[in-house]
Amino acid sequence: MRETLGSSVLAGQPPKHYGITSPISLAGPKDTDHIYTQKLTEAMRPFGVFEDDAELSHRMVVLGKLNNLVKEWIGELGEQKSLPPSIISAVGGKIFTFGSYRLGVHTKGADIDSLCVAPRHVERSDFFQSFSEKLKQQDGIKNLRAVEDAFVPVIKFEFMNTEIDLVFARLPLQCIPDNLDLRDDSRLRNLDIRCIRSLNGCRVTDEILHLVPNKENFRLTLRAIKLWAKRRGIYSNMLGFLGGVSWAMLVARTCQLYPNAIASTLVHKFFLVFSKWEWPNPVLLKQPEDSNLNLPVWDPRVNPADRCHLMPIITPAYPQQNSTYNVSISTRSVMVEEFKQGLSVTDEILLGRCDWSKLFEPPNFFHKYKHYIVLTASASTEEHHLEWVGLVESKIRVLVGNLERNSFITLAHVNPQSFPGNRDHCKDNEYVSMWFLGIIFKKVENAESVNIDLTHDIQSFTDTVYRQANNINMLKKGMRIEATHVKRKQLHHYLHAEVLQKRKKQSVPDINRSASALLSKRTSLDGNCLDSSRDTDTGTPCDSPTSCHKSSRSDSPSLPDAQRQSLLEKTSTGCSQKMADVHVHAEPAQGLSIPVIGSKPESAIVVKGLLPPSGCTIPTVVGLNVIPRLPSPPNFSQGNTTQNGLINLSPKSAAAKRAHPPCLEDSPKRIRDTEMLLGLPEPTFIEPSVPHEEERQQSGENIIPAGAMPIPTIDRSRSQRLPSKELPDSSSPVPTNNIRVIKNSIRLTLNR
Repeated sequence: MRETLGSSVLAGQPPKHYGITSPISLAGPKDTDHIYTQKLTEAMRPFGVFEDDAELSHRMVVLGKLNNLVKEWIGELGEQKSLPPSIISAVGGKIFTFGSYRLGVHTKGADIDSLCVAPRHVERSDFFQSFSEKLKQQDGIKNLRAVEDAFVPVIKFEFMNTEIDLVFARLPLQCIPDNLDLRDDSRLRNLDIRCIRSLNGCRVTDEILHLVPNKENFRLTLRAIKLWAKRRGIYSNMLGFLGGVSWAMLVARTCQLYPNAIASTLVHKFFLVFSKWEWPNPVLLKQPEDSNLNLPVWDPRVNPADRCHLMPIITPAYPQQNSTYNVSISTRSVMVEEFKQGLSVTDEILLGRCDWSKLFEPPNFFHKYKHYIVLTASASTEEHHLEWVGLVESKIRVLVGNLERNSFITLAHVNPQSFPGNRDHCKDNEYVSMWFLGIIFKKVENAESVNIDLTHDIQSFTDTVYRQANNINMLKKGMRIEATHVKRKQLHHYLHAEVLQKRKKQSVPDINRSASALLSKRTSLDGNCLDSSRDTDTGTPCDSPTSCHKSSRSDSPSLPDAQRQSLLEKTSTGCSQKMADVHVHAEPAQGLSIPVIGSKPESAIVVKGLLPPSGCTIPTVVGLNVIPRLPSPPNFSQGNTTQNGLINLSPKSAAAKRAHPPCLEDSPKRIRDTEMLLGLPEPTFIEPSVPHEEERQQSGENIIPAGAMPIPTIDRSRSQRLPSKELPDSSSPVPTNNIRVIKNSIRLTLNR
């Protein structure tokens, strides 16, 4: 690339540039840059991010055999459907790869995202029936699972000890040539939406590789950034952080801005660019193009919902989509803070004050916050637990959104790792998983104390999960969700001491493979065709050796006897409410004041968000800066508070402060159209059996009838997309089987 730019300048021609703007710098690498790049490579090796030649050759053998199986199967279908022999001999069929493997940044033990492209005589039903049966008959195939009703329908299996995720696309062609180019937009003409989603992964991946100046520099930089993101706990599209394709596009944009730089410089420039990026300006690798195929594309000038996206990173292939629509205010704040931290560390590295290993040190999540919410998902069998945990995890971002809308909460930070739970927490169930959310409460002005009720936020989340499970016939006896507020000093009741203690440098745990294996078993209930990585590239180590999503009989430290007895009593009474009235000291976030009842009139209302830094010269996009600016991000430091006056808010008054416009109910036709586009199942209408009011009061059960079910809605004042495929239809019923739903009441008092 450097030679190309130099020859262009000598010839008097303007140098070619990549992306929508000119590069920031054309400077080439110095000798010290090569030394730092070599040190970066060595620092990454212990984490298993590089695959040796033998493993790479094995993957190629696996893909070759799979490609031959596809061609053989398509030929057999042609004979069954009485195609002429001349056509059968040339009908073809091909396996394409995408995601981390196609980008060349896959880690040891990572799965392979692949696409089966078939000609027009092959139906989707053939793929999930006859091809699935053919795979089962092959030696070396195990753990095959066909997920036909997923957002992106997929067959998951292991072939010769290599995990494969195989999606399907049927093209309107008589034969599929070996040199088929999927980047051609005309390939999308007359395709159904499922085929377009399946093709999108390959098209986006190929387009990214086509838009970077130097593929090798891009790959090494992306390996470093993905490792850093996983180690820092911000690699999860499902939970509202960024997935593999989003990180790839950010790195690609950095490469476009510094086309001649090598990996060590690019890593530093990555943090420089995106710590100063003026979100929510979009990240674009090229100008969007219209192929006149009438497919919906991301365009805030046309689509009002697109203006609500907080951190848009737009895929380069048509139809252009935002790959980060799950990002929330909290997750963006966490990521921006991590960008700034990464810039500070790389500054120190390039000055010779520390080495690259410091960049990959995990954060101390359990020492960062004073308050936590412990979310527990449990089931009675391992099989049920795998399904249940997958669904609950895919909806945790709904809980984060509910907490963000609470006027007393500044930040809700979910740790992407799950931990095996203690059986003492759920006596009826043997298989338990836990997630932890760090909470920062806002600074309360002019108040001695304030009562905060999180019951509505928690219950609307659990209602969403139970309703979704009921709609897809997943809900089984023993599947439960519980949420509990704990303070930092109480975490030892839930986690082992080695998880809580701060460790400067952690070795690579052997538990990676088991974590990857468990994730691969989960059914993708919330698939995202934009994120080609599917968040299953788990070959990179987690922060803690106990956080492997392992569902087992946990031997975590037990709860105190009194609390254990209380849990036993509450379990025996079925649907009794669990009260957690906690009196804690107020430790608000500095600089974010939202006045409450009794505050001074001059107290300003500050909306949670991000303020574009002044003086930023990073080029963004021309003609699309139509997204409204948001205020500055919350400061993670928690300082002392000065309060006077007493405030006591009832749950009703606290709930009344939250504005929840019924956005999902405003336009039924739009909802129906969106559901048809996304392929959502129609809700099942079942009349629930609801006990009389007197019976509920006597039994202590809190069962909400269908008419009174709190439906989670999207606040227009908050930056979120409006019609959402993630939330079930508002008319979906409450589960009506004999499975009782526990309603948790979480109330706490912040005082001086």
